[in-house]
Amino acid sequence: MASTTASAADAPAHAKTVRAKGRLYRGDLGMWSWVAHRITGVLTFFFLFVHVLDTALVRVSPNAYDTVIETYKHPVMILFELGLLAAVLFHAFNGIRVMLVDFWSQGTKYQKPMLWTVLALWLVLMVPAAISMLTRAVTEIFGG
Repeated sequence: MASTTASAADAPAHAKTVRAKGRLYRGDLGMWSWVAHRITGVLTFFFLFVHVLDTALVRVSPNAYDTVIETYKHPVMILFELGLLAAVLFHAFNGIRVMLVDFWSQGTKYQKPMLWTVLALWLVLMVPAAISMLTRAVTEIFGG
């Protein structure tokens, strides 16, 4: 009786693939975009969670709320604000790209150019914001 499946001995020698050691998947920019989208989403979620909690403090203890708000005015917190801005901007732009890939018939064809557009828009908006926010932080730390 003949078998419809080929055995390993019948497989051609060139069909064997060599897997790179130390990596599960050697992805391209799309994979890193996927990872960054998940990370920025989680970071944004935790920011919103903390924001709801610290805002709720005003009903529990106005003094505790004032103390928390004072810590947010520290110049080092500007770095966290900058990180939050970077995460939210990337997540928003990449989310639009993901929706276009999912719902636009030509989306998969243009997903790589759209990713480069997302990164370019993110950079164009982040550079002036970073300069402005870091200038403010340095001015507050050193006076001016």
